[in-house]
Amino acid sequence: MLLDTASLYFRAYFGVPDSVRAPDGTPVNAVRGLLDFIARLVQDHRPDDLVACMDFDWRPAWRVALIPTYKAHRVAEEAPEGAGVDQEEVPDTLSPQVPVIDEVLDAIGIARVGVAGYEADDVIGTLTGRASGPVDIVTGDRDLFQLVNDERGVRVLYPVKGVGTLQLIDESYVREKYGVDGRGYVDLALLRGDPSDGLPGVPGVGEKTAAKLLAAYGDLAGIMAAVDDPAAKLTPAQRKRLAEARPYVEVAPKVVRVASDVALPAFDPVLPRSPRDPGAVEALAERWGLGGSLRRLLSTLEG
Repeated sequence: MLLDTASLYFRAYFGVPDSVRAPDGTPVNAVRGLLDFIARLVQDHRPDDLVACMDFDWRPAWRVALIPTYKAHRVAEEAPEGAGVDQEEVPDTLSPQVPVIDEVLDAIGIARVGVAGYEADDVIGTLTGRASGPVDIVTGDRDLFQLVNDERGVRVLYPVKGVGTLQLIDESYVREKYGVDGRGYVDLALLRGDPSDGLPGVPGVGEKTAAKLLAAYGDLAGIMAAVDDPAAKLTPAQRKRLAEARPYVEVAPKVVRVASDVALPAFDPVLPRSPRDPGAVEALAERWGLGGSLRRLLSTLEG
């Protein structure tokens, strides 16, 4: 089981009231919500291995170099002095909770993996490619639908309400919803664009048109070959828009496709039965008032 950790703690933050606080009054709603999420996932799915995949770079420079608008609208207007990199705009009461999440996961012994210059999606893509057995990816990010592969047992568990209600995303779901399989999802996504990620897409080509073009011409390369083929049955408007979008179309696949070859640090993915550092867990529980959320997770791990 691979967790898109930031996706889940953002959901926890907005799903758990900020009246959930530590003894000193600091909000810990994202921390406690994430611990409850993980407890529920372990209880319901009983994975042997579990990895919390981290965004060590939420807006990699190599993606921005290809498409400058990539996630540009999420950049905080006032970055810390000397930061040197774009800072993501995050709610004021969420940012201080992220280091607490890191400490708690490390003390419990849940593998936490991130790589400088890459997003959590890229870590997930690399681990999925290396996996010898079935993989469940838990994320609220549709970008990872591209990894769905029935033959390899790769599916996405997409939170609909908390993590108690998950939509199972397999190839039949992706085909029914989008008209493509997992491998075709990258082409569909870049053609239609995604305002939430700052991807412009091809003007005039929405999701349904993109799916029809892919059905007719097979893949992105086939569509662009049709632009140059006078006999191809593209409308004049489609041909013009695709031709004008060629510079974007040439670079977008590298931006949209998750990396599969990231050099990962050594880590132990096995889900622990007991805390790696019981003393640290106890101290964190007291310091941050993690109470029932932490107890439920530890009890679930023991079971």
